[in-house]
Amino acid sequence: MNERHEPKSADNIGIFEITDDEITGDEVIENASVDAQKLAKLSAVCEALIFVSDEPIPTKTMANLLNESEELIERVVRKLAQDYEKRQSGLQIREIAGGWQIATRPEYHEYIKAYLKTINKPKLSLAALETLAVIAYKQPITIAEIMQIRGVQSASAIKTLLEKKLIVAKGRKKTVGRPMTYGTSKEFLIQFGLKDLSELPSIEDFEDLAK
Repeated sequence: MNERHEPKSADNIGIFEITDDEITGDEVIENASVDAQKLAKLSAVCEALIFVSDEPIPTKTMANLLNESEELIERVVRKLAQDYEKRQSGLQIREIAGGWQIATRPEYHEYIKAYLKTINKPKLSLAALETLAVIAYKQPITIAEIMQIRGVQSASAIKTLLEKKLIVAKGRKKTVGRPMTYGTSKEFLIQFGLKDLSELPSIEDFEDLAK
């Protein structure tokens, strides 16, 4: 007598049955078994989580909330980012500082800057901005080394940058007196929209970006 085999349900296979091959967003949809309704919901939830998060939200955090694998959520988010690209939205989903964030597109920054100029908000002083630039490009660096580069005292600027959480102490330098060194923080990456320090622009572009 032939055995009867029940077909797999969507609940049994999850949202994807993913092969061992490395595949990207569109290929996941084409080459995997998909429960379209659940996939759409998963994508929408990820989008909502990224939108409401004050900081870039890691893939692992979303995976834990959704009780799914990090690999699956990573692919879902990358597919979502591709969708933003395809429809030429004014927004984009970017990987920043170890997480995901919805941000405006660089080509529209001039319009956004023009709008933001109409809003009164505290800005970094020229001294703080110059100090931040030195730290960003020379980190880890001591206060004495910053003063040597700038030619003026930087203690007040350092205090401001620490208060704004744009820099953090990086430990003591192994030299006479063991002075404290400083470097940029995760908040710095978030504020300037950088995935990591390898994306630092030229000093001129950095100063323009910070205005």
